[in-house]
Amino acid sequence: MSAVPQSELPVLLREDLNGVTTLTLNRPQQMNLLTREMIDALQAAFASIAKDPDVRVVVIAAAGKGFCAGHDLKEIRALKELPKIEGLFSACSRMMLTIPALPQPVIARVQGAAAAAGCQLVAQCDLAVASEAAKFTTPGVTWGFYCSTPGVAVGRNLQRKHALEMLLTGDLVDARRALEWGLVNRVVPADQLEAETEKLARQLADKPPATVAAGKRAFYSQMEMGTEKAYELASHVISASFAHPEGREGMDAFIDKRPPPGKKQ
Repeated sequence: MSAVPQSELPVLLREDLNGVTTLTLNRPQQMNLLTREMIDALQAAFASIAKDPDVRVVVIAAAGKGFCAGHDLKEIRALKELPKIEGLFSACSRMMLTIPALPQPVIARVQGAAAAAGCQLVAQCDLAVASEAAKFTTPGVTWGFYCSTPGVAVGRNLQRKHALEMLLTGDLVDARRALEWGLVNRVVPADQLEAETEKLARQLADKPPATVAAGKRAFYSQMEMGTEKAYELASHVISASFAHPEGREGMDAFIDKRPPPGKKQ
């Protein structure tokens, strides 16, 4: 039996298991490029996940050796006109902004190279677990198209000089350096990547979902505020969490010296 042509396979795969939804970029022969088709598929998946109370955590993974090589330059070249190119990047920016807006934590599972908008995707996720084989780069400057959109997410993860070093040199950053610089949370041997990501996802999935959603939303909101406004917002959110049934149940458990709600005995 002949293999199904890659072009006939879904660009994005979804697997739901025990509260963890894994979205897998499924164009390994093209290094999982962020084509308009891939961007739209991710946007549609996020829209579905946002309304799904059974989803506690999202993992973004990728098929093949590479995680994501960024945008498809052939697609951009074919667009030619500025308004059409801007339309592509606006769609990508909307998709990226949807990730922090999701009520569920989103983890990038990075097994290989993440370049340009692929590096942006890793940086935009709430958390990231990387294989020792993973590499990160924002190489556009070398070719005459500075990675300004990846710079938004990268610049909000790394210290300024580290971010600018990546953006201005285009050099490859290995997994260990990415960990030191704050681009990823954990680095593990390749054969442990799935297990380590699953361990982190399960840890998050066991937390009270309303508390996690409110906390994630507040974290991103206060990061854009001055200190005084940030404390106003944070005070409201933590007060609401104590008044919420999840918080009340948690307080009772803490005072009564019982395990946290949802924690396995």
